[in-house]
Amino acid sequence: MTVSHGDMANAIRALSMDAVQAANSGHPGMPMGMADVATVLFTQYLKFDPAWPEWPDRDRFVLSAGHGSMLIYSLLYLTGYDSPTLEDIKNFRQLHSPCAGHPEYVEIPGVEMTTGPLGQGLATSVGMALAERLSAARMGNIIDHYTYVLAGDGCLMEGVSHEALSLAGHLKLGKLIVLWDDNRICIDGSTDMTVSDDQMARFAAHNWHTIAVDGHNPDEIAAAIEAAQQDERPSLIACRTTIGYGAPNKQGTAATHGAALGEAEVAAAREFLGWPHAPFEIPEDILQAWRAAGARHKATVAAWKEQYEALDAGLKADFERRLNRDLPEGLEAAIVDYKKQLVAEPKKVATRKASEMALNVINPLMQETIGGSADLTGSNNTKTADMTVVTRDDFSGRYIHYGVREFGMAACMNGLALHGEYVPYGGTFLVFTDYCRPAIRLSALMEQRVIYVMTHDSIGLGEDGPTHQPIEHLASLRAMPNLAVYRPADAVETAECWLAALEDKDRPSILVLTRQGLEQVRLSHTDENLSAKGGYVLHEADGEAQATLIATGSEVELAVKARSELQQAGIPTRVVSMPCLERFEEQDDAYKSHVLGNTPTNVVVEAGATFGWERYVGRKGIIIGIDRFGASAPAKDLFAHYGMTVDAIVNAVKNA
Repeated sequence: MTVSHGDMANAIRALSMDAVQAANSGHPGMPMGMADVATVLFTQYLKFDPAWPEWPDRDRFVLSAGHGSMLIYSLLYLTGYDSPTLEDIKNFRQLHSPCAGHPEYVEIPGVEMTTGPLGQGLATSVGMALAERLSAARMGNIIDHYTYVLAGDGCLMEGVSHEALSLAGHLKLGKLIVLWDDNRICIDGSTDMTVSDDQMARFAAHNWHTIAVDGHNPDEIAAAIEAAQQDERPSLIACRTTIGYGAPNKQGTAATHGAALGEAEVAAAREFLGWPHAPFEIPEDILQAWRAAGARHKATVAAWKEQYEALDAGLKADFERRLNRDLPEGLEAAIVDYKKQLVAEPKKVATRKASEMALNVINPLMQETIGGSADLTGSNNTKTADMTVVTRDDFSGRYIHYGVREFGMAACMNGLALHGEYVPYGGTFLVFTDYCRPAIRLSALMEQRVIYVMTHDSIGLGEDGPTHQPIEHLASLRAMPNLAVYRPADAVETAECWLAALEDKDRPSILVLTRQGLEQVRLSHTDENLSAKGGYVLHEADGEAQATLIATGSEVELAVKARSELQQAGIPTRVVSMPCLERFEEQDDAYKSHVLGNTPTNVVVEAGATFGWERYVGRKGIIIGIDRFGASAPAKDLFAHYGMTVDAIVNAVKNA
């Protein structure tokens, strides 16, 4: 007997409401409402293989409305993925279950990204779709797949959706298809309390193809997906659905959004749907129909493997290296040679310029870097001479003009990294990490090697004033788990920090760079990457050390000059450069004790908030920093006004 579409969709509804009911926590409404759409997509159109979740040419499915996580868990179980198991689903939202309240990228194969913060799945999918186009331009039809997104009303309300839609439409990412759960219900009730947007007109204005369907009509859904696949523009399919479909007394209301239905309503839903089976029980014929849908691309995968094996051996080897996140041979040696050149001919440059100089070494050797900037290319120094610009007509380039879309850029870079074969980096001013922060946090949570090039790092940017002068940003970013924050002191450290960031396979990095020129403080060569240790002794004291100066970035130069004066005054002084606190904390205790030393006076110098530095100098130690907003003036005047001077450091030590 043929299993009907309705029976297959009801399997999703049953698993979703049962899991939420067992946990007494969760969001049953979206999975129940979008079960018909998901069934059509996963059984007829989505290209995937549960036996090979990492298949490079699989279609990507992003559940942007991540609160409806039971939808993806149900689909993965039903189509035959090894995880989650039925037992995992029974333990939905419980400690150590991979079926977390929101889908987590590192927990379950088949979950393409961590979602839940609304709008970010949609924005990140732009990067995935862009990566597909980049790879198709490089490798031909060995890479040819779609990116599908399930987004809710909340995703479209979030501001980042505007940035993402605009960029995707501009680039004509025609293999990006968004399925909008148009149920018109939000947590507080009907969306008409807060939204009057004509979403179809909005998407069309962003150069998207749009079509509206009954989200419970399989034929309309299928026809819309086929139409979307044929359009050269990204597509929005507005699926008019009933939230919580199947719960007869609560469907269509906010009561189904974020809470268990209750035993009585679950029983009523079983009767309404014609689903007489016990909780978590999927009849064998329905399960086998789903498993058949999951196995339908076996021949496609086999043919792909044959085509892949026929590729040029060098192209294939490089592709596999990139998927493994390994660096190209010779990169480390090239950085070492470059450092030797800098020591032989020291450069006084802003570290933003030093970053460009390092990239001129890195980018020709590492073709997987994809650069960009949020409309600040000339200020961030992120484009190198070998890079051509990605356009809607030519995806062979490696540089992206993101426009004034900081959050959208950061999310897009996450998508580029998640696709597997690229190392994205993008720039803006450090103060605008505030705009990027939710995506930076997801980079860290998903363990993605995304590199944020953040320039104009302090009051040193000068006349643009306090709105553009970061104060608290270093401290706030250092508080984020699994994020490496690098603030190099000169051209040598900048090159070392770039290499360290590239070597970090499983976390994002932020390069914090100056606008103003800095003298080179590293004047002797070592092959060792000292910055990768996070902190190191730049200068030992001449004589028995009485003071240790710890500094980062532009203030290392001040510390070196202060040391010279203190030595002349008979106070032997050490200087420690601390470009990355996270890296330093990962060193063993013996190394950290050696670097920090045991002098009577320790002084930290950094042109930013003092918060957090107490760990290195104690509560009574000396921290020279800035705990108030900046001002508009030339950089040299600001440093003097805020006490970021050689004299201030010298006097602090003498008066200690």
